[in-house]
Amino acid sequence: MKNVLFDWGVGAAAAVLIGAGLVAAGASTRAVEAEAATDTGPDPRELMASITSARESVDLASEMKRVSVLRNETLSSVLDRIGAPREEANAAVYAASQMLDLRSMQPGDDVTAWIETGADGVVRLGGVSLRPAAETQVLVSRAADGTWTTHKLDTRLTPGISYISADVDQSIYQTALGLGAHDQQVVDFADIFGYDIDFQREVHPGDRFGMLYESFQDERGADVKTGVVLMAEFDGAALSKTFYRYTPSDDGNVDYFDASGQSAKKFLMKTPINGARLSSGFGNRKHPILGYTKLHKGTDFAAPTGTPIYAAGNGVIKSYGANGSFGNYAKIEHANGYTTAYAHMSRYAKGLKRGSHVRQGQVIGYVGTTGRSTGPHLHYEVHINNKPVNAMSLKLPTGRKLTGEQLGTFKAEMARIEALRDAEISERMVAQAQPAAPVGPGYTSVPVAAPAPAETRDIGLRP
Repeated sequence: MKNVLFDWGVGAAAAVLIGAGLVAAGASTRAVEAEAATDTGPDPRELMASITSARESVDLASEMKRVSVLRNETLSSVLDRIGAPREEANAAVYAASQMLDLRSMQPGDDVTAWIETGADGVVRLGGVSLRPAAETQVLVSRAADGTWTTHKLDTRLTPGISYISADVDQSIYQTALGLGAHDQQVVDFADIFGYDIDFQREVHPGDRFGMLYESFQDERGADVKTGVVLMAEFDGAALSKTFYRYTPSDDGNVDYFDASGQSAKKFLMKTPINGARLSSGFGNRKHPILGYTKLHKGTDFAAPTGTPIYAAGNGVIKSYGANGSFGNYAKIEHANGYTTAYAHMSRYAKGLKRGSHVRQGQVIGYVGTTGRSTGPHLHYEVHINNKPVNAMSLKLPTGRKLTGEQLGTFKAEMARIEALRDAEISERMVAQAQPAAPVGPGYTSVPVAAPAPAETRDIGLRP
């Protein structure tokens, strides 16, 4: 088994795959000159060519199988599932593990395998392709003599900028993904506005959102990876504001600020859980189990068991364990007399205990129905100087406000980000105004996906 590490462009990588018999000949490729490899072994392309020559002497039928990793699956179990012979699958897994930490595989990751059937009916595993990152492919292939070679293909990516904007219709999540954003951009957007907006109850049809974020293209110009959000906009009944990413030079902490230099962050998050339904508010109510009316000192968020629960703010865990009718319980002490409490958890986060320091947004546990509970939910309380208050109507202290030189530097960065957004909008408008290619003798009409418009209807956060 051999390992080869090198930096190739997409065209060179595609050529190697074709040479190995792992991609059908005739696929469109573009020649790209490979950079010098740091490995001192033979050129990977020569290695693959020798493998191809050996295979051409044997009558083999090859079938490509592409599957997604399921929950709790390993690469070995994936190869078992698609019918690879156990001995060869184990050899391929070992070869891959020499270049890649297979423990990092996640549900949804793609695994491509080539299953060969000889004229004698014997099934063999010809190769395996893994993609641990958008710009990285790990290829494991078997030579005719049964030895395995591992290659890591690194695609050269070009940084760029993407901008999407839409009106709220149903789901911010679905609309953002439909316009080209990924999960991380939606999560970042929710984090930025999570201090001001309850996405489950304060986002309505007709509200508008937008985000400018980093994107990365491969050599064909296709978006293969997205990066950080540079600007996040929301214009609705609950709030109308734009935040810009900026790192103050005096503390080096990345944050988002509005046009006045006020940080998006607040002392406590408005809701310490995502995707939950408010099932019971603060105030007097008839207890669902005991049957009599009493003060409900917190807010209940109904959510599936296992939903992450976040620390509403920076602080120290003062209670972390079973607590009678509250079940699995956590209590965090914050500054200025504030405490928050979290009840009925199914389990606790690893590595935390009483006395642990936690940061705002850190997972502290998971939704459950322990204690006196009629179903999975988070019971969340906020106390100020030991007095319970309504977390949903609480006016919280704000974060940092930029002044002086830092405010001036931020204003310059804000102008740069807005110029990037305006350039993206203008470029898209120009592209949409281009006339269609003529159709007639010598021309072929080829349907293509229309570019996402700068202004489209649809959004709201993932329910």
